[in-house]
Amino acid sequence: MSVAPTRVVGTPADRLEGRDKVQGEATYAYEYEVEHVAYATPVVSTIAKGRIRSIDSSAALAADGVIAVLTWENAPKLPKAEGELAILQSPQVSYRGQIVGAVVAESYEAARHAELLVRFEYDVEEHDVELRADHPTLYKPGKVNPEFPTDTEEGDVERALEEAAHAIDETYTTPTEHNNAMEPHATIAIWDGPSLTLYDSNQGAHAHRETFAKTFDMPPEQVRVIARHVGGGFGSKGTPRPHAVLAALAARHVERPVKLAVTRQQMFTLTGYRTPTIQRLRLGCDERGMLTAIAHDVVEQTSTVDEFAEQTAVVTRMLYASPNRRTTHRLARLDVPTPSWMRAPGECPGMYALESAMDELAIAAGIDPIELRIRNDPEIDPESGNRFSTRNLVACLREGADRFGWKPGSRRNGRTLAGLGVAASTYPARRRPSQAHARRNGDGTFTMRVGAVDIGTGARTVLAQIAADELAVELDRIHIEIGDSAFGSAPVAGGSAGASSWGTAVVRACRLLRAGDEDEVHVDTSDSADAEEPLAKHGFGAIFVEAHVDVDTAEVRVARALGVFGVGRILNPKTARSQLIGGMTMGIGMALMEETRVDGRLGAFVDQDLAMYHVPVNADVLDVDATWIDEDDPHINPMGAKGIGEIGIVGTAAAVANAVHDATGVRVRDLPITPDKLVGRI
Repeated sequence: MSVAPTRVVGTPADRLEGRDKVQGEATYAYEYEVEHVAYATPVVSTIAKGRIRSIDSSAALAADGVIAVLTWENAPKLPKAEGELAILQSPQVSYRGQIVGAVVAESYEAARHAELLVRFEYDVEEHDVELRADHPTLYKPGKVNPEFPTDTEEGDVERALEEAAHAIDETYTTPTEHNNAMEPHATIAIWDGPSLTLYDSNQGAHAHRETFAKTFDMPPEQVRVIARHVGGGFGSKGTPRPHAVLAALAARHVERPVKLAVTRQQMFTLTGYRTPTIQRLRLGCDERGMLTAIAHDVVEQTSTVDEFAEQTAVVTRMLYASPNRRTTHRLARLDVPTPSWMRAPGECPGMYALESAMDELAIAAGIDPIELRIRNDPEIDPESGNRFSTRNLVACLREGADRFGWKPGSRRNGRTLAGLGVAASTYPARRRPSQAHARRNGDGTFTMRVGAVDIGTGARTVLAQIAADELAVELDRIHIEIGDSAFGSAPVAGGSAGASSWGTAVVRACRLLRAGDEDEVHVDTSDSADAEEPLAKHGFGAIFVEAHVDVDTAEVRVARALGVFGVGRILNPKTARSQLIGGMTMGIGMALMEETRVDGRLGAFVDQDLAMYHVPVNADVLDVDATWIDEDDPHINPMGAKGIGEIGIVGTAAAVANAVHDATGVRVRDLPITPDKLVGRI
């Protein structure tokens, strides 16, 4: 066995699949060639609440090329289906845009045409789709995502706030936001007797297999899910969505393979979104700026079909030290689709409010915002009492201040005001059980099989780098196969735990292969993933922003943005920088433009395409950069790495808002910061 001249991990390797993607040779879910395939399109409700009174499918069935029309009256039954996956099982309509039928045809065009010919009559009921802090349905959920306590309290918060030398009491809101992955959600469903194969755009082939097996009441080994290339997800493809169940139902009904792709408009109702939030932050500190009280109370929404409680205030429990702390979450059940994961669920909206409040407290106390954060940096996790595996927030703040040239204070250049803002960033460092298979080939190459899914993060490349180092060979001698539930159990590409979890399994498989005489090995890390010392494991960072505000139009531009992160060992600097900058850019979009508005009369999302739902482009972010400090955390995984897919977005919106305030003196507490919220005030 030849020895690689240098280590591969830590080098900026190009993406292994990059050439295939730019040449159009990477096959995505909808693009697989399947014989005798039919095409399905969803029919969705035009009311927000009520029941289907009658259905007339005759015109659609008479249209050229139409094979079948499915509704709740004739769809296969799903006795084990739950929540939003129980589609076409009842005449009840729980939100506008809910799937109430499907057309299956010989071509996509024929299906789309016939979809318009199906006639539904409804018994309409009064709907409620608008979140407010005093909503009458507010209740305390049993937990917040995924398994955190809903509320926590320590000390006497109210008394501490009354006695604080400096205190702030403000409410911050974030709107509904949508993931809007470039590749729409799509599925090909194929039944072969009792077995089901799905080519599906998702973030976890194994997890989807388990859910589909339960939904269709069949053994998991009879379900295979394939997701070799996925064009983004940001959380929206982390759990099975109703369209995929519809594809499988349609394929069973017509006894043919069925292709189904969700339209961009349908993605706004069928594929999840970030809940809007109403967050009240109360902070108190003494004359030295030491926090004496933290209270973070969150109101958000869920649906009447399922419960999803975003863990918005959980990050407040561990970021800063204070003897008196309280966090709460309350949900309103509305006639809306169920919220779900969107990049850094919980931490992202929660840190917008917390880091905005910290900026306001710093101003009230007359302390530099960086210094206030440094003074309140805890030595141990305030929530658990455990020591941190590593915690380098202070180092990130100081490094970033030096690199960025931290000198806050409004500056004017002609008709433009400029200001600086800063915010902390953090995200849990997780590792979950995973399986991996390693094989030594006769030609001196090695094949690794992992049930991982690469949603554009570069996971495939990083796993190959890890294997190359462990086997002491060149990168081109590693063949990586991922995105197939047949490759064994593996966690979803979510929670910034992918590389940590899959990579650990790869390391163990490669070490077994090198140490033994066998040419094939299989490992399962379930026996060790949760066996380590109970440490508080998180990545940390600091986001710096320079904002420019036009005094005439109140238009905001981010002139500069810098993120400095302490996220363990960087496995691939090229893909890592891409992930961190991508998260920061998404955070800038959250701050300045992303918003899905709701029409209360229709009970519908108004913004349903990328013409109305704005995301940042090059002209919106003039100079954005990400870097990191040297850090190696052996407590997380054998690579010493922490997840980086989500930490870039956390805190960025607050840094922008703080920079806008520094420039203008106007505090906008309701995202996004659009010109109408500044014009006439600067």
